[in-house]
Amino acid sequence: MKTVNEKLYDYLLVNAEKMTDEWLSKRDLKIGSVYSSAADDQAVGMLRKQNRLTIRSIATRLSGQSGHFEALKKKWAELVAESRIRSNTPIHEVFDAVMRFRTIYWSFIERFIRANNDEVLRADVLRWGSEMNEAFDELFHEFSVTYHEITEERLIAQQSLIQELGTPVIKIDGERGILPLIGDIDTDRARILKTVVPERCSELDITHLFIDLSGVTIIDTMVAQQMYELTQILGLLGIRSTVTGIRPEIAQTSIHLGLDFGMISTYGSLRQALEETRGQGR
Repeated sequence: MKTVNEKLYDYLLVNAEKMTDEWLSKRDLKIGSVYSSAADDQAVGMLRKQNRLTIRSIATRLSGQSGHFEALKKKWAELVAESRIRSNTPIHEVFDAVMRFRTIYWSFIERFIRANNDEVLRADVLRWGSEMNEAFDELFHEFSVTYHEITEERLIAQQSLIQELGTPVIKIDGERGILPLIGDIDTDRARILKTVVPERCSELDITHLFIDLSGVTIIDTMVAQQMYELTQILGLLGIRSTVTGIRPEIAQTSIHLGLDFGMISTYGSLRQALEETRGQGR
């Protein structure tokens, strides 16, 4: 004979679709939101699938299967966090939606209590209320941690990509490479250049790097200093630097700073530098 906990578990799973229907019926019109009442069929199908897992997770906790709940909690958090990040859903919208469903979930537990009034004890009601709220809180916490971890991983990957795109060392032939710089170079970008470019040159076995500044519009005094330091770092690593496309204002800034580019080859254009140094050694 089944216990009252087991009966509640079965009742919640049997009524999973009804619970989800009631939850979806209470959606507001939020253009662009996965929780909008105007969301397409694909989004609704996703919400239904994920909500079934929500129902099962909480029901498992209420039935006393705490170990099984831990596994489902982690699975739920990963599934929901991944999909909400893909859909660019703010975390507060997720919390609002789950909080609304918590109310619906308890209303179905109340229906079960009324239908089984002769079997359900007051202690059962108090325990279910406490454990349901604790279970939802744990889902919230696990989701928040997972959402943060995934977001951080993607941010690091994006920053790495941005750095790579902002410091595009290209090997052209033999041991020669080009660093074509485009746009403004601020202090942060200059600092990244000093770190990433030498490493990239070493990885590609580049011993002669052409730093093309023809696409750079603005370089302030601090950045000019750091660009000079970049050529010095490369020199210490045995990598020859050739600077091309220096604009008049950049040259003037360098002179005012007292930067000595006398030991570095400079050319008006990258094409001229490549043609005149073709076939030369280091």
